Amino acid sequence: MHKLASWRELLDSIITTPAERERIATAIGVRSITLTRWVKGESIPRPQNLRQLLHALPRDYQDQFQELLEREGWLSPLSVEAEAVLVEKISFTFVNEVLDTRATTPDTLRFWAVSRQVLQHAIRHLDPEPMGMAITVVRCMPPGSDGKIHSLRESGGLGTRPWESNLEHQAMFLGAESLAGYVVTSGRPATVQNLTDDTMFLPSYRADYEMSAVASPLLYANRIAGCLLFSSTQPNYFGQTSRLMLIHGYTNLMALAFEPEEFYPPELIDLPVMPPLEVQRRHLAHFREYVIDHMRASTQTKQPLTFIQAEQLAWQQIEDILLHLPPE
Repeated sequence: MHKLASWRELLDSIITTPAERERIATAIGVRSITLTRWVKGESIPRPQNLRQLLHALPRDYQDQFQELLEREGWLSPLSVEAEAVLVEKISFTFVNEVLDTRATTPDTLRFWAVSRQVLQHAIRHLDPEPMGMAITVVRCMPPGSDGKIHSLRESGGLGTRPWESNLEHQAMFLGAESLAGYVVTSGRPATVQNLTDDTMFLPSYRADYEMSAVASPLLYANRIAGCLLFSSTQPNYFGQTSRLMLIHGYTNLMALAFEPEEFYPPELIDLPVMPPLEVQRRHLAHFREYVIDHMRASTQTKQPLTFIQAEQLAWQQIEDILLHLPPE
């Protein structure tokens, strides 16, 4: 095999065909134009990108590519196996930072502080380019009068373009029709690599811009609080084992944001199909109105509610309306 002078030259020779360029770009989660920019020196890849690129190349080129990277000082001289382990790990330093936040933050702020910390780290790590990703926290609604949980609710998240950076206001209710509902009911993670594929067997509600998705359950002592929903603008974005391992790790860290009583036994999960978003919006538009009504009513009974308590009652009020709507 002809020896080339630099890793850029080698990469240039490998991605001469559009099909191979697209395959490698998809495997490492970047756009194909990014590979071209790396070759021309117009963009500098991160070490993590180079490790992923190394494993995405045809096996015949991997040793030569790694040798060139090490010789040019782009990577330390580690074996392919050791590099693979590095890609799949969340640093202990960050895990310790999350544990410190959980240990030192007051109860009223703990969920916000821990979830924001985990989401920010996760979206930087999983969408470094960025290509377009949304990570949404999906929580179980409290049990109804029959003691069962009948819906899930999107409860904030972070995104990169084309999604908004803060997904706090894009809440909706989810049920058995959704990937999140399937995962919360089964207690197991699930991935849809192409949401436009009509032959897929998993339920999924496709949001704007979303081409692939993963839902990972939030678990504690074999009980469940909801799930983390990861959405990408790219099909097959979650095909790599390393990405799925990272998602599993971030989901475990996110579980630290919840209180033990927010995790429910699996036998309480009883999700019906929820109305589509366009129907929900007509009722979600009255959310603030319902919050104010609950605050006013509580002052008249001399049992004032906190704003958070009033919001929870408003969510439950809307959930009850949606659950009892006649089918359209």
